[in-house]
Amino acid sequence: MPDLEAILLVGGQGTRLRPLTLGTPKPLLPTAGVPFLAHQLARARSFGVRRIVFATSYKAAMFEPEFGDGSAFGLSIEYMTEETPLGTGGAIRNAAEALSAGPGDPVLVLNGDILSGHDIGEQVRVHLDRDAAVTLHLTEVEDPTRFGCVPTDEDGRVTAFLEKTPNPVTNRINAGCYVFTRSVIDQIPRDEVVSVERETFPGLIESGRLVLGYADRTYWLDVGTPAAFVEGSRDLVLGRLASPALPGPTGEYLALPGSVVSPEAKVQGGTTVGARTVVEAGATVIGSVLSDDCVIESGAHVTDSVLGRGARVCADTVVRDAVIGDGAVVGPGNELQAGVRIWPGVELPERAVRYSSDV
Repeated sequence: MPDLEAILLVGGQGTRLRPLTLGTPKPLLPTAGVPFLAHQLARARSFGVRRIVFATSYKAAMFEPEFGDGSAFGLSIEYMTEETPLGTGGAIRNAAEALSAGPGDPVLVLNGDILSGHDIGEQVRVHLDRDAAVTLHLTEVEDPTRFGCVPTDEDGRVTAFLEKTPNPVTNRINAGCYVFTRSVIDQIPRDEVVSVERETFPGLIESGRLVLGYADRTYWLDVGTPAAFVEGSRDLVLGRLASPALPGPTGEYLALPGSVVSPEAKVQGGTTVGARTVVEAGATVIGSVLSDDCVIESGAHVTDSVLGRGARVCADTVVRDAVIGDGAVVGPGNELQAGVRIWPGVELPERAVRYSSDV
Protein backbone atom coordinates (compact mmCIF):
# COMPACT_ATOMS: atom_id res chain seq x y z
CA MET A 1 0.00 0.00 0.00
CA PRO A 2 1.42 3.45 -0.88
CA ASP A 3 2.03 6.08 1.79
CA LEU A 4 -1.29 7.46 2.97
CA GLU A 5 -2.39 11.07 3.35
CA ALA A 6 -4.92 12.02 6.00
CA ILE A 7 -7.11 14.94 7.00
CA LEU A 8 -7.62 15.47 10.72
CA LEU A 9 -10.76 17.40 11.70
CA VAL A 10 -9.88 19.52 14.74
CA GLY A 11 -11.99 22.65 14.29
CA GLY A 12 -14.68 22.12 16.94
CA GLN A 13 -15.09 24.30 20.01
CA GLY A 14 -15.51 21.39 22.43
CA THR A 15 -18.43 23.08 24.21
CA ARG A 16 -19.39 19.90 26.10
CA LEU A 17 -15.97 19.92 27.78
CA ARG A 18 -16.08 23.46 29.12
CA PRO A 19 -14.44 24.92 31.11
CA LEU A 20 -11.44 22.81 30.04
CA THR A 21 -11.77 24.02 26.45
CA LEU A 22 -12.13 27.73 27.20
CA GLY A 23 -8.38 28.15 26.82
CA THR A 24 -7.36 24.94 25.05
CA PRO A 25 -8.90 23.20 22.01
CA LYS A 26 -10.28 19.75 22.88
CA PRO A 27 -7.72 17.87 20.72
CA LEU A 28 -4.87 19.46 22.72
CA LEU A 29 -6.19 18.55 26.18
CA PRO A 30 -3.71 16.36 28.08
CA THR A 31 -4.86 12.74 27.83
CA ALA A 32 -2.79 10.03 29.50
CA GLY A 33 0.10 12.44 29.73
CA VAL A 34 0.22 13.89 26.21
CA PRO A 35 -2.08 16.04 24.03
CA PHE A 36 -5.03 13.93 22.89
CA LEU A 37 -3.98 14.20 19.24
CA ALA A 38 -0.60 12.62 19.99
CA HIS A 39 -2.37 9.29 20.38
CA GLN A 40 -4.15 9.70 17.04
CA LEU A 41 -1.00 10.80 15.24
CA ALA A 42 1.02 7.87 16.57
CA ARG A 43 -1.66 5.35 15.57
CA ALA A 44 -2.05 6.88 12.11
CA ARG A 45 1.73 6.69 11.63
CA SER A 46 1.67 3.00 12.62
CA PHE A 47 -0.79 2.31 9.77
CA GLY A 48 1.30 3.94 7.06
CA VAL A 49 0.08 7.54 7.19
CA ARG A 50 2.99 9.84 6.41
CA ARG A 51 1.32 13.20 5.72
CA ILE A 52 -1.55 14.80 7.65
CA VAL A 53 -3.46 18.00 6.98
CA PHE A 54 -4.99 19.56 10.09
CA ALA A 55 -8.39 21.15 9.42
CA THR A 56 -8.37 23.85 12.11
CA SER A 57 -10.78 26.58 13.15
CA TYR A 58 -11.25 27.16 16.91
CA LYS A 59 -8.00 28.46 18.45
CA ALA A 60 -6.24 27.39 15.25
CA ALA A 61 -2.98 29.13 16.17
CA MET A 62 -2.37 26.72 19.08
CA PHE A 63 -1.83 23.58 16.97
CA GLU A 64 1.35 24.36 15.07
CA PRO A 65 3.40 25.34 18.17
CA GLU A 66 2.45 21.94 19.65
CA PHE A 67 3.12 19.68 16.65
CA GLY A 68 5.29 21.76 14.31
CA ASP A 69 6.05 20.14 10.98
CA GLY A 70 5.28 16.69 12.39
CA SER A 71 8.85 15.39 12.22
CA ALA A 72 8.81 14.40 15.90
CA PHE A 73 6.06 11.93 14.98
CA GLY A 74 7.66 10.75 11.76
CA LEU A 75 5.03 12.71 9.84
CA SER A 76 4.68 15.73 7.61
CA ILE A 77 1.95 18.04 8.95
CA GLU A 78 0.23 20.89 7.10
CA TYR A 79 -2.28 23.31 8.64
CA MET A 80 -5.39 24.62 6.88
CA THR A 81 -7.66 27.02 8.75
CA GLU A 82 -11.35 27.80 8.20
CA GLU A 83 -11.97 31.49 8.80
CA THR A 84 -15.61 30.63 9.47
CA PRO A 85 -16.75 27.09 10.38
CA LEU A 86 -17.73 25.15 7.25
CA GLY A 87 -19.18 21.95 8.73
CA THR A 88 -17.56 18.54 8.32
CA GLY A 89 -17.80 18.50 4.53
CA GLY A 90 -16.62 22.06 4.08
CA ALA A 91 -13.71 21.45 6.43
CA ILE A 92 -12.65 18.35 4.48
CA ARG A 93 -12.93 20.24 1.16
CA ASN A 94 -10.91 23.17 2.51
CA ALA A 95 -8.16 20.93 3.91
CA ALA A 96 -7.97 18.97 0.65
CA GLU A 97 -6.34 21.99 -1.00
CA ALA A 98 -3.14 20.93 0.77
CA LEU A 99 -3.26 17.28 -0.36
CA SER A 100 -0.93 15.85 -2.99
CA ALA A 101 -3.01 12.68 -3.58
CA GLY A 102 -4.25 11.99 -7.11
CA PRO A 103 -7.96 11.69 -8.04
CA GLY A 104 -8.06 7.91 -7.55
CA ASP A 105 -5.99 7.78 -4.35
CA PRO A 106 -7.45 7.01 -0.92
CA VAL A 107 -7.52 9.81 1.65
CA LEU A 108 -8.06 9.01 5.32
CA VAL A 109 -10.29 11.42 7.27
CA LEU A 110 -10.16 11.32 11.07
CA ASN A 111 -12.26 13.12 13.67
CA GLY A 112 -10.09 14.75 16.32
CA ASP A 113 -12.12 13.51 19.30
CA ILE A 114 -12.22 9.73 18.76
CA LEU A 115 -10.18 6.98 20.40
CA SER A 116 -10.33 3.81 18.32
CA GLY A 117 -8.56 0.49 18.22
CA HIS A 118 -9.77 -0.52 14.77
CA ASP A 119 -7.49 -1.61 11.92
CA ILE A 120 -7.15 1.47 9.72
CA GLY A 121 -5.01 -0.48 7.23
CA GLU A 122 -7.74 -3.06 6.72
CA GLN A 123 -10.34 -0.31 6.26
CA VAL A 124 -8.18 1.20 3.49
CA ARG A 125 -7.67 -2.20 1.86
CA VAL A 126 -11.41 -2.89 1.80
CA HIS A 127 -11.97 0.54 0.25
CA LEU A 128 -9.42 -0.10 -2.51
CA ASP A 129 -10.53 -3.70 -3.18
CA ARG A 130 -14.15 -2.65 -3.64
CA ASP A 131 -13.34 0.60 -5.50
CA ALA A 132 -15.66 2.50 -3.15
CA ALA A 133 -16.37 6.22 -3.18
CA VAL A 134 -16.21 6.33 0.62
CA THR A 135 -15.66 3.63 3.25
CA LEU A 136 -16.84 4.42 6.77
CA HIS A 137 -15.75 2.85 9.99
CA LEU A 138 -18.87 1.64 11.80
CA THR A 139 -18.96 0.55 15.42
CA GLU A 140 -21.62 -1.14 17.51
CA VAL A 141 -22.96 0.58 20.63
CA GLU A 142 -25.38 -0.51 23.32
CA ASP A 143 -27.53 2.62 22.99
CA PRO A 144 -27.69 3.78 19.36
CA THR A 145 -30.48 6.29 20.15
CA ARG A 146 -27.76 8.81 21.06
CA PHE A 147 -26.20 8.57 17.59
CA GLY A 148 -27.17 8.52 13.94
CA CYS A 149 -27.31 4.89 12.85
CA VAL A 150 -25.97 3.45 9.61
CA PRO A 151 -27.69 0.34 8.17
CA THR A 152 -25.84 -1.76 5.57
CA ASP A 153 -26.86 -4.61 3.25
CA GLU A 154 -25.28 -8.09 3.24
CA ASP A 155 -22.42 -6.85 1.05
CA GLY A 156 -21.50 -4.02 3.39
CA ARG A 157 -23.04 -1.28 1.24
CA VAL A 158 -24.44 1.58 3.32
CA THR A 159 -28.15 1.95 2.53
CA ALA A 160 -29.04 5.05 4.55
CA PHE A 161 -27.95 7.62 7.12
CA LEU A 162 -30.57 7.86 9.82
CA GLU A 163 -30.63 10.70 12.33
CA LYS A 164 -31.07 10.03 16.05
CA THR A 165 -34.32 8.13 16.57
CA PRO A 166 -35.97 6.39 19.55
CA ASN A 167 -36.33 3.24 17.44
CA PRO A 168 -33.00 2.61 15.65
CA VAL A 169 -32.98 -0.03 12.92
CA THR A 170 -29.41 -1.05 13.82
CA ASN A 171 -26.91 -0.59 16.64
CA ARG A 172 -24.18 0.27 14.14
CA ILE A 173 -23.21 3.92 14.13
CA ASN A 174 -20.86 6.20 12.24
CA ALA A 175 -17.55 5.92 14.13
CA GLY A 176 -15.98 9.04 12.60
CA CYS A 177 -13.16 7.59 10.47
CA TYR A 178 -13.57 7.68 6.69
CA VAL A 179 -11.59 6.66 3.64
CA PHE A 180 -12.49 8.90 0.68
CA THR A 181 -11.43 8.53 -2.89
CA ARG A 182 -9.79 11.91 -3.52
CA SER A 183 -12.04 12.80 -6.49
CA VAL A 184 -15.11 12.48 -4.22
CA ILE A 185 -13.71 15.14 -1.87
CA ASP A 186 -13.16 17.43 -4.84
CA GLN A 187 -16.88 17.23 -5.64
CA ILE A 188 -17.81 18.85 -2.30
CA PRO A 189 -18.63 22.54 -2.92
CA ARG A 190 -15.78 24.85 -1.98
CA ASP A 191 -16.19 27.54 0.72
CA GLU A 192 -19.68 26.38 1.63
CA VAL A 193 -21.09 24.94 4.86
CA VAL A 194 -21.56 21.23 4.11
CA SER A 195 -22.28 18.25 6.38
CA VAL A 196 -20.91 14.93 5.12
CA GLU A 197 -23.40 13.10 7.35
CA ARG A 198 -26.50 14.99 6.19
CA GLU A 199 -25.54 15.92 2.64
CA THR A 200 -22.45 14.25 1.13
CA PHE A 201 -22.99 10.64 2.18
CA PRO A 202 -26.78 10.56 1.52
CA GLY A 203 -26.16 12.25 -1.83
CA LEU A 204 -23.61 9.63 -2.85
CA ILE A 205 -25.99 6.81 -1.87
CA GLU A 206 -28.86 8.40 -3.78
CA SER A 207 -26.73 8.74 -6.91
CA GLY A 208 -25.78 5.06 -6.79
CA ARG A 209 -22.14 5.50 -5.74
CA LEU A 210 -20.66 2.78 -3.52
CA VAL A 211 -20.55 3.87 0.12
CA LEU A 212 -19.18 1.00 2.22
CA GLY A 213 -19.36 0.27 5.92
CA TYR A 214 -16.32 -1.25 7.61
CA ALA A 215 -17.80 -2.62 10.84
CA ASP A 216 -15.95 -4.03 13.80
CA ARG A 217 -16.22 -4.37 17.58
CA THR A 218 -12.85 -3.09 18.75
CA TYR A 219 -12.35 -0.36 21.33
CA TRP A 220 -14.09 2.90 20.41
CA LEU A 221 -14.84 6.06 22.38
CA ASP A 222 -16.02 9.58 21.59
CA VAL A 223 -14.26 11.69 24.22
CA GLY A 224 -16.57 14.70 23.85
CA THR A 225 -17.94 14.75 27.42
CA PRO A 226 -16.04 15.09 30.70
CA ALA A 227 -16.95 11.54 31.76
CA ALA A 228 -15.84 10.10 28.41
CA PHE A 229 -12.67 12.20 28.40
CA VAL A 230 -11.71 10.82 31.82
CA GLU A 231 -12.62 7.30 30.68
CA GLY A 232 -10.42 7.57 27.60
CA SER A 233 -7.39 8.78 29.53
CA ARG A 234 -7.95 6.09 32.16
CA ASP A 235 -8.22 3.32 29.54
CA LEU A 236 -4.96 4.40 27.91
CA VAL A 237 -3.10 4.41 31.22
CA LEU A 238 -4.51 1.01 32.18
CA GLY A 239 -3.60 -0.41 28.76
CA ARG A 240 -7.16 -1.17 27.66
CA LEU A 241 -6.28 0.63 24.42
CA ALA A 242 -2.67 0.50 23.26
CA SER A 243 -1.06 3.78 22.21
CA PRO A 244 2.48 4.27 20.91
CA ALA A 245 2.32 7.81 22.33
CA LEU A 246 1.87 6.81 25.98
CA PRO A 247 4.83 8.46 27.78
CA GLY A 248 5.39 5.65 30.27
CA PRO A 249 4.39 2.10 31.19
CA THR A 250 0.74 1.16 31.66
CA GLY A 251 -0.46 0.61 35.19
CA GLU A 252 -2.58 1.98 38.02
CA TYR A 253 -1.23 5.48 37.47
CA LEU A 254 1.07 7.41 35.16
CA ALA A 255 3.33 9.96 36.85
CA LEU A 256 4.89 12.62 34.62
CA PRO A 257 8.34 14.13 35.24
CA GLY A 258 8.61 16.33 38.32
CA SER A 259 5.44 15.00 39.95
CA VAL A 260 5.51 13.96 43.59
CA VAL A 261 3.22 11.19 44.81
CA SER A 262 3.54 10.43 48.51
CA PRO A 263 4.04 6.75 49.39
CA GLU A 264 1.18 7.31 51.87
CA ALA A 265 -1.21 8.47 49.11
CA LYS A 266 -3.60 6.12 47.30
CA VAL A 267 -3.40 6.70 43.54
CA GLN A 268 -4.92 4.11 41.21
CA GLY A 269 -7.51 3.29 38.54
CA GLY A 270 -5.59 4.67 35.57
CA THR A 271 -4.95 8.13 37.01
CA THR A 272 -2.62 10.56 35.26
CA VAL A 273 -0.47 12.71 37.56
CA GLY A 274 0.72 15.72 35.61
CA ALA A 275 4.19 17.24 35.61
CA ARG A 276 5.11 18.92 38.92
CA THR A 277 1.77 17.85 40.43
CA VAL A 278 1.85 16.97 44.14
CA VAL A 279 -0.32 14.31 45.79
CA GLU A 280 0.16 14.54 49.54
CA ALA A 281 0.15 11.77 52.15
CA GLY A 282 -3.35 10.62 52.99
CA ALA A 283 -4.85 11.81 49.70
CA THR A 284 -6.83 9.44 47.45
CA VAL A 285 -7.01 9.82 43.66
CA ILE A 286 -8.86 7.21 41.59
CA GLY A 287 -9.36 7.11 37.82
CA SER A 288 -8.77 10.83 37.32
CA VAL A 289 -6.79 13.26 35.17
CA LEU A 290 -4.59 15.67 37.11
CA SER A 291 -3.05 18.24 34.78
CA ASP A 292 0.35 19.83 35.36
CA ASP A 293 1.08 21.77 38.57
CA CYS A 294 -1.92 20.57 40.58
CA VAL A 295 -1.93 19.98 44.35
CA ILE A 296 -4.06 17.36 46.09
CA GLU A 297 -3.83 17.94 49.82
CA SER A 298 -3.88 15.37 52.61
CA GLY A 299 -7.30 13.84 53.20
CA ALA A 300 -8.73 14.91 49.83
CA HIS A 301 -10.59 12.34 47.71
CA VAL A 302 -10.63 12.81 43.90
CA THR A 303 -12.50 10.21 41.83
CA ASP A 304 -13.45 10.08 38.11
CA SER A 305 -12.64 13.77 37.70
CA VAL A 306 -10.42 16.04 35.66
CA LEU A 307 -8.42 18.92 37.10
CA GLY A 308 -7.07 21.71 34.95
CA ARG A 309 -3.55 23.07 35.11
CA GLY A 310 -2.60 24.50 38.50
CA ALA A 311 -5.80 23.47 40.30
CA ARG A 312 -5.71 22.78 44.03
CA VAL A 313 -7.98 20.48 46.04
CA CYS A 314 -7.64 21.25 49.74
CA ALA A 315 -7.77 18.95 52.73
CA ASP A 316 -10.83 16.80 53.49
CA THR A 317 -12.55 17.69 50.21
CA VAL A 318 -14.45 15.23 48.03
CA VAL A 319 -14.32 15.69 44.24
CA ARG A 320 -16.26 13.05 42.31
CA ASP A 321 -17.35 13.14 38.65
CA ALA A 322 -16.36 16.80 38.45
CA VAL A 323 -14.40 19.22 36.29
CA ILE A 324 -12.11 21.73 38.02
CA GLY A 325 -10.85 24.53 35.79
CA ASP A 326 -7.30 25.83 35.45
CA GLY A 327 -6.04 27.53 38.59
CA ALA A 328 -9.21 26.91 40.60
CA VAL A 329 -8.95 26.28 44.34
CA VAL A 330 -11.44 24.02 46.09
CA GLY A 331 -11.28 24.98 49.76
CA PRO A 332 -11.25 22.50 52.64
CA GLY A 333 -14.33 20.42 53.41
CA ASN A 334 -16.19 20.92 50.13
CA GLU A 335 -18.08 18.13 48.34
CA LEU A 336 -18.21 18.43 44.56
CA GLN A 337 -20.14 15.69 42.74
CA ALA A 338 -22.50 14.76 39.92
CA GLY A 339 -20.92 16.56 36.99
CA VAL A 340 -20.34 19.90 38.72
CA ARG A 341 -17.93 22.23 36.89
CA ILE A 342 -15.76 24.88 38.52
CA TRP A 343 -14.60 27.64 36.19
CA PRO A 344 -10.93 28.65 35.90
CA GLY A 345 -9.54 30.79 38.70
CA VAL A 346 -12.54 30.34 41.00
CA GLU A 347 -11.72 29.92 44.70
CA LEU A 348 -14.33 28.06 46.73
CA PRO A 349 -14.27 28.97 50.42
CA GLU A 350 -14.14 26.28 53.09
CA ARG A 351 -17.28 24.10 53.15
CA ALA A 352 -19.01 26.27 50.51
CA VAL A 353 -20.62 23.33 48.66
CA ARG A 354 -21.97 20.20 50.33
CA TYR A 355 -23.93 17.23 49.05
CA SER A 356 -24.36 15.63 52.46
CA SER A 357 -25.44 17.06 55.79
CA ASP A 358 -22.73 17.78 58.31
CA VAL A 359 -22.24 15.21 61.00
